[in-house]
Amino acid sequence: MIKTRISDLVGRTPLLKLSVADGSANVLLKMEQFNPTGTARIRMARNMVDEAEAAGLLAPGGWLVESTSGNTGLGLALIAAERGYKFTAVVDNHSSTDKLRGMLAYGADILNVAGDEECLATAERDTVAERLAAEQGAYWTAQHRNQGNPNGYRQLALELHHDLGDDIHYLYGAVGTGGSLCGTGRVLRERIPDLKIIGVEPVGSVVFGGKGAPYHQSGTGTPEGSEIGGVVDYELIDEGDKASDSEAFETCRYLARNFGILSGGSAGGVVYKALEQAQSAGPETTIVVLVCDGGDKYLDTVFNDDWMAANGLFDEQVVRRLAAMLRLRQHRPDRRNHLANPVNPPDACTRRFAAAAA
Repeated sequence: MIKTRISDLVGRTPLLKLSVADGSANVLLKMEQFNPTGTARIRMARNMVDEAEAAGLLAPGGWLVESTSGNTGLGLALIAAERGYKFTAVVDNHSSTDKLRGMLAYGADILNVAGDEECLATAERDTVAERLAAEQGAYWTAQHRNQGNPNGYRQLALELHHDLGDDIHYLYGAVGTGGSLCGTGRVLRERIPDLKIIGVEPVGSVVFGGKGAPYHQSGTGTPEGSEIGGVVDYELIDEGDKASDSEAFETCRYLARNFGILSGGSAGGVVYKALEQAQSAGPETTIVVLVCDGGDKYLDTVFNDDWMAANGLFDEQVVRRLAAMLRLRQHRPDRRNHLANPVNPPDACTRRFAAAAA
């Protein structure tokens, strides 16, 4: 079990069974946050570099470039550090601060193309990444159309089949580039022909049609005006669903406070939609959810009461639905905004913490 490279630790992530309401389908979370970098994207980042090396597209000491909202950049930054490549991440302001700090920690260069604009700038990111690679002789991994992206999830599919056999009826996953869901689903479908593959994107994303609008979920979906990547395989996906920011983030917060599960923002939306399906699918059904990253990179946003309130993302209806879909092992009080609650004032230690944080 002794490894010689950090990337050798990728994979063999655990499955976690949710405590769902009586009569519901089994909901199993594939916890990809236990990979290095805390995300599934390290799988495809490693594979894109592996395939580029095998094809002679990367020489020792070469330069990698990618347009990223964060997690792919983290994966490429780790691989670049491990193998002696230079890496430049082209980002916008949809990237969380912790993802940017992570890339910098691995020695990456960050190029932000968005200025002061808070919205997604996917098309501009891609244009700049392509131009930079051409001008500097770097290799642009181009994750949205690189088949090394979905190919990188073959092992994930094999892990699921090894652990569960043919007892997988639904596979749920977020659709950004489409790599994790389509790459995993394609391999599983070869072994389980009746498998239903469900993609989930944010409300406001246009992968599955509909009107484009701003959204806060990062690393998933495609904003209006940006090209939908060639990795998305519509013939493979049985259904496309949409989760609102409130559904996604309230699910993350509910799982954290009631089950100790700290998942990433877009993963919350996938779990929410899988729980809805579980209510009608029946107890003999197994739903696997790809939880593609953890929540530690979203402490300043999804898990921050002030940020949630400022963006109007609290939704008590979603919380009530979650309470009906999940079975709590014990009662937990609602601790939302507890530091500012005048009816139950914080003790002296908590007041000192709140003052220091301010």
